[in-house]
Amino acid sequence: MWEWFLLFLQIMLINIVLSGDNAVVIALASKNLPLHQRKKAIWWGAVGAIGLRLILTIIAVYVLSVPYIQAAGSLLLIWIAVKLLIDDDGHSNVKEASTLGKAVWTIIIADFVMSLDNVLAIAAKAENDLTVIILGIGLSVPIIIWGSTLVMNLLTRFPVLVYIGAGILGYTAGEMFVKDETVSHIVLQSVPHWVVPIVCTVVVIGAGLLKKLAGGPKPKHS
Repeated sequence: MWEWFLLFLQIMLINIVLSGDNAVVIALASKNLPLHQRKKAIWWGAVGAIGLRLILTIIAVYVLSVPYIQAAGSLLLIWIAVKLLIDDDGHSNVKEASTLGKAVWTIIIADFVMSLDNVLAIAAKAENDLTVIILGIGLSVPIIIWGSTLVMNLLTRFPVLVYIGAGILGYTAGEMFVKDETVSHIVLQSVPHWVVPIVCTVVVIGAGLLKKLAGGPKPKHS
């Protein structure tokens, strides 16, 4: 029970850290609507985004069981984790919608494009446990949408949360690589498998710290 609860908390943290900027997209997409339509846009956009994300994650769980794909996914997840700490992209390309329908569509599409990293990370972490996937996504997305200001403030005020989230992603990427027996047997050979997740975690966090020490922008959620 404790392991399940810890897994649930990790998925929640991954989803919140990786989805912080989705709240910005939602705010921008519905900015020009009247207040009553703005609430509807957020609600229907959230419902569509949650449903789409759940479907994609469940599909990803089964796709990652295919040999070589899991190893490739682990490398992509490491890149996502590093990008989380060093990325400085803005949201200037997000258009403000003028109608309710356009706002809902913009929110769903933007969430789809921005959530591919979440889908990969959660599918890898959940280890086929559909219950924890549904609960982790279902509870964290509403937190992000309706508590977006709080989430953004927390991530800005406590950058260590971003580092912890990125570290979990790095560790998960290492676990993914090891679980792909076909590739890990060829690459790792006699290297102990427990070393890989730790090395990946160190690489990810080290990249973020190097970026910070080099005088780059502060880490931000992707």
